Amino acid sequence: MCGICGIVDYSASSIEEDTLWRMTETLKHRGPDDSGVELFEYVGLGHRRLSIIDLTAAGHQPMLSEDGNLGTTFECVIRLS
Repeated sequence: MCGICGIVDYSASSIEEDTLWRMTETLKHRGPDDSGVELFEYVGLGHRRLSIIDLTAAGHQPMLSEDGNLGTTFECVIRLS
């Protein structure tokens, strides 16, 4: 089973990447095969992946839309602009 985490903080000037990486590390038992984070102005998304069906890099998350305006990790979708 994969794991997701995130931060939404409108009062922060930026979200620290190290904080998200530490959060994903606590979820390693849920997804030891891959991990990723994406940072935006007031939002950070983290993901731990358990590769069961799609074993390729195409399943790496968080995912971004082609224009970079949408980010998703599973069913958590945010609008970035």
